[in-house]
Amino acid sequence: MGAEEALEFVDNLVFLKTGEHLDKTQRIILRHLWEDERRTYQDIANRRGYTEAHLKSVGAELWHLLSKVLGVKVSKSTFQGVVQGFRTTQQSAKTSHIPNLEGNDTKPQDLDSNFVGRDRQIAELHTLVSQGEKVILIQGEGGVGKTRLARKYFKSQKFNFVLELWMATEIQNLTPVESVVEEWLRRYFNEEPAGDFGISLERLRRKLREQTSKIGVFIDNLETALDKNGKFLEDRRPYVELLRVLADSDVHSVTLVTSRERLRESSVEVHLYPLEGLNDQAWRQFFSRHHIINCDSTILSEMCRAYGGNAKAMQILRGAILTDFSGDIHAYWQENCTYLLIERELKDLVASQFTRLQANDLEAYRLLCRLGCYRYQDITSVPIEGVLCLLWDVPEQQRRRVIKALQDLFLIEAKKGQYWLHPVIRDEAISRLRLVSEEWELVNRKAAEFWMQRVAAIKNITDALTALEAYYHYVEISDFEQAGDVILQGRGNKWGAGLPLGSSFYQLGLLQKNFSVIKRIIDDVKCQKRLIKLYIILGYTYRIIGCVREAIECYDKSGEILEELDEKLTKISILFNTGLCKLELWEIEAAEDCFNSVCNLTEKNSNLDDYMAYSQCCLALIKSFSGSREDAFHLAEQAFYAMSSSTRVTLWGIGHSLVSLCLTYKNLGNLKKSFEFCQRAIFHAEENNFTQIKAKAISSLAELFREQGEFIRAIFNHSEAIKILNKIGAKSDLAEAYYQLALTNKKMGEIEQSRESFLKAIALFNEMQAPRQVEKVQTAMECFEK
Repeated sequence: MGAEEALEFVDNLVFLKTGEHLDKTQRIILRHLWEDERRTYQDIANRRGYTEAHLKSVGAELWHLLSKVLGVKVSKSTFQGVVQGFRTTQQSAKTSHIPNLEGNDTKPQDLDSNFVGRDRQIAELHTLVSQGEKVILIQGEGGVGKTRLARKYFKSQKFNFVLELWMATEIQNLTPVESVVEEWLRRYFNEEPAGDFGISLERLRRKLREQTSKIGVFIDNLETALDKNGKFLEDRRPYVELLRVLADSDVHSVTLVTSRERLRESSVEVHLYPLEGLNDQAWRQFFSRHHIINCDSTILSEMCRAYGGNAKAMQILRGAILTDFSGDIHAYWQENCTYLLIERELKDLVASQFTRLQANDLEAYRLLCRLGCYRYQDITSVPIEGVLCLLWDVPEQQRRRVIKALQDLFLIEAKKGQYWLHPVIRDEAISRLRLVSEEWELVNRKAAEFWMQRVAAIKNITDALTALEAYYHYVEISDFEQAGDVILQGRGNKWGAGLPLGSSFYQLGLLQKNFSVIKRIIDDVKCQKRLIKLYIILGYTYRIIGCVREAIECYDKSGEILEELDEKLTKISILFNTGLCKLELWEIEAAEDCFNSVCNLTEKNSNLDDYMAYSQCCLALIKSFSGSREDAFHLAEQAFYAMSSSTRVTLWGIGHSLVSLCLTYKNLGNLKKSFEFCQRAIFHAEENNFTQIKAKAISSLAELFREQGEFIRAIFNHSEAIKILNKIGAKSDLAEAYYQLALTNKKMGEIEQSRESFLKAIALFNEMQAPRQVEKVQTAMECFEK
């Protein structure tokens, strides 16, 4: 009987007698002494971080408790022998009921009070047996509940007795199968074994055929006897013959085998039954039985998902919550949700799977550790190519065999060609991978290269997030230059060819993503050209959300660096974006100077006609505000022609330009043409999923309806625009939308509503540090002062 089985056996006895389970410290003492009864309290204290005095105190109470439960004197040096003797007495009685408990109120069938959520599995095992299956191998990860399920099945089906074989966890401690068969023949059938193993097996077969009673055979933890190919170790081959006897169609027995690994002996007929973790309903049922407080379904669902429904994890967590957090599950999870292997027993359980894999299949072990480098967050799984790229040192024809080995061991999750690690497995994998710095760096570079090549064109948010994954791998190894290149790399997309990934993020509305990734590395990037481009993207993102002063600071920093370089295109980009910022602040003269400078720099270079078109649209709008009608008309026509003929204008640039032209023609009184550009802008934004542009166009549409006196339609569109802009956090556009709503309310004679909207606009413009905009609103409010 192994340490884990002994612990569960003793825990059940204690629960039946007292109604309480062993606590964490008691289990630690019992486990260590079961593994080596010569260990001292000081040894255990050193290993587990306790004081010797504390463990001695807990131990004294523990031996007193077990003496009461078992009915005999128990001490540190005798408890293992007493427990084994107690269990032998139970088995000799050929019953699954534990004796000496008749006085307890708990019914015998309630022996395993921790068993939950496996009714379907019990029924499925019963169906398989009814269909004639003789040997069923229950396979699953460590702690998933294989042993408990097998025991519960035998008990629920009222088998007369069960022949048990508990495989040692260390190869050198495996019991020879010849000895096992001898004991079974003597103990359960009063049959003397033969000197020849083949004859003893034949006698066992005959006994199993003769018996009319229900006989169960339970072989636990078979994986110890298997090699990496799922075959019995060379010196354990006789186990094959035992399984052939148990699989005989004429025997009146049912054999359940548990294993973390799959058996692949072609001469043995075994039905494979994969066992998955428990669902969150089972976790709720389990914790509700054990006096856990704050036991709400949300936390339990999170915990169940984090640990893959692992039954052993569930029990370990229960002990920790009861012992260390007085049963408060909310407090426990709040402190430990990011440290999934905080409990030592759970870490040991996971580590044991890695250690065995390392000994049996080094290539599979390396791959498992390497897979820990992937994040499984924004992109929650990795395609097969992402797994194969981590097997660079394995011959190509063997790579899929290595992946299959991890699947068979339930150490890697897979569905429809996508692969991922369970969070608990990843925690152990990444901790081991980090131990070898050279491997850590190489693996992250291989993964980054895979992600860099994965996305050729960005069509949606998933494409953008997938492309960004390479960034995180470079940051992990402090290669900030390469991380910057991930953000700056041009990819073809639906908004134009060659736009940087950072531009795709603000076009897709992922503004905070731009902030988080650029600000994380910008102080560590040394290359000046790279740094300028990052500041430009960061500045544009700041402007979109209305942090215009911060945006200007980014462009100023870019300009300072640019003085040392000769980059004409970059200078034009900085000038143009600075002009947009000045326009947002209503610093009209400064904005006009910027756009004129752009036009002067681009007029003799046809390769810069996109910036010419953008600047002319902005200049046309500025002229329409100042009343320069002729200049505004002329510039608007030139801009539209340039925009229509250029091959370099982006879809994003077209969208903003259409809105600018719409407002220009509205200011000039050409409502028909303004409506035309407005509708085109809305259609364009919807077609390309440009949320911000759509909101600006809708706000412009509201202005047009106000000019025509269609106030109901105007108010409706104002409300729609404000709702969208509020949601995406575009502060400057939102302030302008409130300002336009106030003008509509004012024209309708709804003074209080108008005042309220004006004040909201002022508040937002003040947040932006835009005093000229505040003055503009206050001028419009002067009528209220009269």
